[in-house]
Amino acid sequence: MEKYEEFAKGKGKIGKTVVGAEKLSLGISIVVAILMGIGIGIWLKKTFHQNWLLWLGVFWGIAAAIMNISIEYKKLKKELDEVAKDPKYKNYKINKEDDDLEEYEK
Repeated sequence: MEKYEEFAKGKGKIGKTVVGAEKLSLGISIVVAILMGIGIGIWLKKTFHQNWLLWLGVFWGIAAAIMNISIEYKKLKKELDEVAKDPKYKNYKINKEDDDLEEYEK
């Protein structure tokens, strides 16, 4: 478990690869969740001879994909909140006014 935590933080020889693969896995998990839902729906339709069960499976697959997106969003939000607390980024402010435009208008 310790090695996975090191990899997840980007440490070690393949740490960056593990972190990148984790981000890539969101797209794959969305597709797999929807395909599994469709597969379950087809199986239910053939087993119980009810056409609406296919759509139930599709709905379950889409719901699982949305759940995966929600889980990844929460992970990313947590990571970004940790970066926001980092002292080297605390004093950084975005200038909302366009100074170059004001100088051009004068």
